[in-house]
Amino acid sequence: MDRWISTFLEAQAAELDAARNTRLAYGRDLKDFAAWLERRGGDFAGADRATVEAYLIFCEAQGLSKATRARRLSAIRQLYRFAHEEGWRADNPALRIKGPGKAQHLPQTLDIAEVDRLLEAARDKGRSASDQIRNRCLMELLYATGMRVSEMVEMPAAAARGDPQMILVRGKGGKERMVPLSPPAREALAGWLAARDAAEALAVKAGKPASRFLFPGSGAGGHLTREYFYVLIKEIAVLAGVDPAKVTPHTLRHAFATHLLAGGADLRVIQTLLGHADLSSTEIYTHVLDEHLKALVLQRHPLARDEG
Repeated sequence: MDRWISTFLEAQAAELDAARNTRLAYGRDLKDFAAWLERRGGDFAGADRATVEAYLIFCEAQGLSKATRARRLSAIRQLYRFAHEEGWRADNPALRIKGPGKAQHLPQTLDIAEVDRLLEAARDKGRSASDQIRNRCLMELLYATGMRVSEMVEMPAAAARGDPQMILVRGKGGKERMVPLSPPAREALAGWLAARDAAEALAVKAGKPASRFLFPGSGAGGHLTREYFYVLIKEIAVLAGVDPAKVTPHTLRHAFATHLLAGGADLRVIQTLLGHADLSSTEIYTHVLDEHLKALVLQRHPLARDEG
């Protein structure tokens, strides 16, 4: 079983570039599962769904938290997914096991109509034409890429030059990923670069230092701050007639993921685009989509209506 674990962790590091802390957690969890199997005279190759479920019951009896048990199940799932791909197993016995009832706070998201209204309102938000162009670009980029707001405001202008079809995003821990741009985002980006460069040229002529950031700001960091954008997106929501309580920079990131999933995108592709180290972080969007589909059926299906 040690060979399974070591080979799996090496693949996580080499192929998926999993974070060191994620690999360490997986290693600890899988070694605990292996030790439990050994005490029962079993191994990874022979374990079935009932075996994995029995292990989770054992973990609960040991007093482990729901979060820890959820993480262990995720580690076991990923191990067996890898084993299946390598041909070590014909199945993944953990694939359809329900999680240990961890209370999930599903991320708030927006429907496509609400996003469209936000993007349209951003065009008119700003004291000057330059502000309006910038605000449109901010919103289009955020929804088109699913970037974290910190990744966007700290993006260097050099990353956006040359009308790119893909943009380089530097994420947590300095990890880089390439994210495709939609045609509206490319158009908004080109418009903003022209306005930004014109403003920068005037600033440099006036003796001010040039900014390396795509979205320059007057703060200590030299770029637009997350706090500024948080206030801005709330104001855009009011202008769009969308409840500002449900609109934050992260809400657009959630909308990006949920709408991709609804359109048939693979969960692992979404994981890569979002920059998630662990697939379990991305799996939450399947639950968000389930809730939306459930609500849609209750609203639209004739047999689901209360005839009163």
